[in-house]
Parts: sequence; structure tokens; C-alpha cells
Amino acid sequence: MTHTLELPGWTHVYSGKVRDLYVPQGTSEGSRPTRMLVVASDRVSAFDHVLSPGIPGKGTILTTLSLWWFDRLAGGDGGRRIPNHLIPDHVLVGDAALELIPEQVAGRAMVVAALDMQPIECVVRGYLTGSGWAEYRESGTVCGIPLPEGLGDGDRLPEPLYTPAFKAPMGEHDENISYERSVELVGADTAAELRDLSLEIYRRAAATAEERGLILADTKFEFGRNSAGALVLADEVLTPDSSRYWDAAAWRTGATPAERMASFDKQIVRDWLAEHWDRQGEPPALPDGIVQRTQARYAELLQRLTGH
Repeated sequence: MTHTLELPGWTHVYSGKVRDLYVPQGTSEGSRPTRMLVVASDRVSAFDHVLSPGIPGKGTILTTLSLWWFDRLAGGDGGRRIPNHLIPDHVLVGDAALELIPEQVAGRAMVVAALDMQPIECVVRGYLTGSGWAEYRESGTVCGIPLPEGLGDGDRLPEPLYTPAFKAPMGEHDENISYERSVELVGADTAAELRDLSLEIYRRAAATAEERGLILADTKFEFGRNSAGALVLADEVLTPDSSRYWDAAAWRTGATPAERMASFDKQIVRDWLAEHWDRQGEPPALPDGIVQRTQARYAELLQRLTGH
């Protein structure tokens, strides 16, 4: 069972594998809240299980990276402004500014607008790996999209691919869908806007990562419409939980796929769990060494991207 904090001024309404969602106290059931608080925990999940212990500082790293990327995509990278769901984290009460983020979660929480979330997870793949590589070996396609012959595991794709997924109900797996199916779900105009925004954000983020000696292999975005009907970038963005980053030098010189594509995420946890658990019953506790190595990998990515 997920342990959630009691936070002054906020009521807990939902918990995912990593994040907890709160609305202002007094929000009536069924009404649209004025704002929401998204708290990133230190929980880590693999194979559909939340594991123990968590990764110390992970929630702060995820939140810091999301805020950094939201700022970059709002024009900080020299590109056009991509609207996001962040709203001010304080309000004026008389002449004083009232901080909306409780002290208990400072550094790992964001105050955001309530949105009408789209039912599509917007996945962009710039490199051939993971489930895409498995499908390509079998059929020469990725999510049904034909690719040239002769590509290898970890190779850069000729062009980034937009491969949407339908967001499944909680506890179920997201389902890869065709672009045509996304049109059926949200309409032609919204489907095209989601695709074009996702590809633009990926290209901008990949260029930023490349400047820092990193490869953004693939990522996923979520969007919602605000009260004015505008499409807005939401949830986390370009974190190691939603994206696959590789070291560019290792990708060029590595002798094995594992060396070339060592990702800055919880792959260390997945690999250890795959070796030490048969996926029956509850997963074992993570050893201290695995926790520390994973923590260091997250921290290294933060430092490489932001300099902090």
C-alpha cells in the first residue's frame, strides 16, 4: 500500500506508481479544482511492482528535471514557447505571498492547472531499441511503421518516429496504436497537433542533450486542454522515468549493446530484479548497492543536463 503524506491545505486524491496528486482542501467532489499539487516520491517500480526501498532523492531529481525542461521548452532554448501546465506556486494574501507547496514536499512538488487530459500517450522514438528492436527483428517495422533493412540494435532511425499509445486504465498496460486509431480517439485536428508538438519537442530536447554529450533515444509526453481549450504539455517531461538517455561517447565506442546503451534510469534495478526474482509473489528488497548505483545514475543525468 502506498503511504501518502497529510499536507496542510491539500487533500490526497490519487497515487500512481511514483506520483501523488492532491487538490485544495474543500474542493467539492466532481468539481474542477482551481489547482492541483503533483508530488514526486522516491518510489521506484519495475515489472508493474513498486519496490522497496525507494531511491533517495529521486523525487527531487525528477521534479528538478521537469521544471528545467519546462523552462527550456518555454523559450529558454531559443525555440518558440510550448505552453505547459505549471501555474504560480504562491498566492497573495493581503500584502504577503502565501507559499502553496508545503514544506514537507518542497523541492519535489509542482503546482499545476487542472486539465482535460488527452487519452493518448505521445511516444517519440529516435533510435531503434527495446520493444521497437524486438518488433523490427521480427517484421521490419516499429509499431507497424516499415523501416529500412539492415538496422541494428541501438541504431539511429532515419527520422524520429511518432508512435502513440492508448492510455490504459490504472493497473493495465498502455496499448500501442496506429496514428489512424489516434484520429478516431481524439479527432484529426487534435491527433495532428499532438503528433507535431511531440516531434518538435523531441527534436529540440535531443539537440539540447546532444550539446551535453547525451543521446535522447526515446521519450513520451502527455498533454491536456486547459480551460481556454489550448493544448498544454503536462505531467513530467523528459525525465529518466519517461525517457531513455544514453552517453553519446559510449554509444559510439561501446563493444556491446549493454555498453552502448547503458541508460540513465532504473535499468540497474530492472536487471538485478530479472536475475533475482521469478515474478511470482512479492519482489525482493533491493540491496543497498543497487539503490546507491541507481541513485548515482539519476544524479549524473541531472548534473550532465543542468550543470547542478
